[in-house]
Amino acid sequence: MPSPVLVAGGAGYIGSHTCKLLARAGREPIVLDNLSTGHRWAAKFGPLYEGDIEDGELVQKIVRQHGITDVIDFAAKAYVGESYTDPGKYFCENVGKTIHFLDALIMSGAKNIVFSSTCAVYGDPETIPITESETKKPVNPYGETKLFVEKMLHWHGIAHGLKWVAPRYFNAAGADPEGELGELHEPETHLIPAAFEAVQGKRPQLEVYGTDYPTPDGTAVRDYIHVFDLGRAHILALDYLRQGGESISVNLGTGVGQSVLDVVRAVASASGHDVPHVLRPRRAGDPPELVADPSLAKKVLGWTAEYRDIKRIVETAWAWHDKSHKSA
Repeated sequence: MPSPVLVAGGAGYIGSHTCKLLARAGREPIVLDNLSTGHRWAAKFGPLYEGDIEDGELVQKIVRQHGITDVIDFAAKAYVGESYTDPGKYFCENVGKTIHFLDALIMSGAKNIVFSSTCAVYGDPETIPITESETKKPVNPYGETKLFVEKMLHWHGIAHGLKWVAPRYFNAAGADPEGELGELHEPETHLIPAAFEAVQGKRPQLEVYGTDYPTPDGTAVRDYIHVFDLGRAHILALDYLRQGGESISVNLGTGVGQSVLDVVRAVASASGHDVPHVLRPRRAGDPPELVADPSLAKKVLGWTAEYRDIKRIVETAWAWHDKSHKSA
């Protein structure tokens, strides 16, 4: 029988959805989360250890006590804007703590790790859609830290035999279609939930940054991937490693881009309300277009996105946010 899975950051948005899918697949998620951005209520599918990934003694205790060989690591700071203003924090949290985490995993016998990476490792890409061979030139400290950890994993694999997959996410979106989980950040910086807050009166308006990009409507284009599709990919990545697969980085996206105004229209459709919004100048470091070529993930992991319609993705997110707003 497969061993439990250690899920670092499992009380967060993507982590909690992945834990639900792990439990559904018969694999108990063991959550390690310091709850700095995660939520205790979201860690409901297995034991929760409240602590930090840099606590090597705690990590080794958990791995040995539960007989863990497989790990998924979502634990990181992930606000691009904040990484500009406080790069030291991001290198400390995303690189420094991960050094201690990997050391503890190796010392306690963990074999396989799926590490949450990002399309931000590519920076401003030269070609769209983006393949894994695209030049890696991060344009913000957040992307730089994730690329650094990918390189660390490579060398830990050579030195210690640690096997890894680094899924490079595009824009995570949506919510558990059963309404049990959803996206909640404080403050909210992601486009879709921020648009919901504008609809619900929690903020005066949605700010749309950049209307002069070389895109069909002038606003930035992104590849929005449903959080359950991300979760499925992590489980498939663990299966791939358990079956002897080679360490690899893979893009996770739909391969279809949506503009900011496309998303605004989808939110209006799902909520039944116009989204009050104001147009602002571009933000530094925002590429015009980021769209994945997910063909390697299909070839290697047997994975493709099931949620490909932005309206359907937004509808799952709105159902959870609307329920949460009314019960607040």
